[in-house]
Amino acid sequence: MSEIIIDIGQDSEEPKFIIEHDDEEQPSPKKRNKWLRRLLKAAAAIALMAMVLVAYELWNYYYNIGIPVSTSPSENIEKLKSPIDKETAEVKYVTDSIFGVEFDLYAIFGLRANIEFQEPDTADASVFLYCRSADHKEDGSYLGTLVAEGKEIEKKKNAFRLGYMAMADNHMVIGVSRFEKVKNYVKEKGGSFFRQFVLVSDGVIPNNFHLHGKVERKAIGIKHNTDKNGNKKERMYFISTRNKETLWDFADALREYGFTDVIYITGGTDYCYYRTANGKRHDIGDINDYPHKKWEGIIPWLVFRKIEQ
Repeated sequence: MSEIIIDIGQDSEEPKFIIEHDDEEQPSPKKRNKWLRRLLKAAAAIALMAMVLVAYELWNYYYNIGIPVSTSPSENIEKLKSPIDKETAEVKYVTDSIFGVEFDLYAIFGLRANIEFQEPDTADASVFLYCRSADHKEDGSYLGTLVAEGKEIEKKKNAFRLGYMAMADNHMVIGVSRFEKVKNYVKEKGGSFFRQFVLVSDGVIPNNFHLHGKVERKAIGIKHNTDKNGNKKERMYFISTRNKETLWDFADALREYGFTDVIYITGGTDYCYYRTANGKRHDIGDINDYPHKKWEGIIPWLVFRKIEQ
């Protein structure tokens, strides 16, 4: 701080101005360190809050999907690694109904699956069943992750298609997850993987569906059946409605029928076929619609073939 003093001397008529300077008060090193610590603590608190928010958003995205999950990605990978049960290659057909929804059930035995882009020939005796799988856009791009024979065709994630089907080493599983852990395993093994809408997960149907209206519907589902020895065995089914149904009614009927996990399959009226144990082909839909010329080479066909023992 400065102080101005006016001194009028006795021997002079002019006043003398004297400016005196006091030493300005400087903050001590201790005080500076205190403020620095406060600033660092505030920055650390903000960074921690940001990390917690990011962690919550990631958890909410990957785990809080609004529906229970019967089989984790790790458990499904273990299923893909398990020994193969020796079964006669065949598709067993029955028709049934529940809640007024009529559907055809095709139980799959002794078959492996893969994604192929050429529609199977009707005379190919190695093919016991085939159908559509993932959806695609007008420009030929696919909705959701798609892997065919170890090659990743589409990497884009789709927020609404949480269901998946994975195929590797003569095994096939379906599940529900945002994680790509199963996809990565299948890719390494040269298998196939696609995503679709969830219809049933752990015996529960979603609160909302993104497809509306009444049309013919198809699906792939898992049901646990009891054998003659009282043991429960997991069985995969291809399912097709006999009439036009809403997705909600279809899913609710499958849940009530005993399916634990079901994913949607596009192409409700598309022609396909299955074979019985004797190798005889049975048409599903109108044979006059075969082959599918539109989107030839684009449609990812889900093809079930006999496992070579």
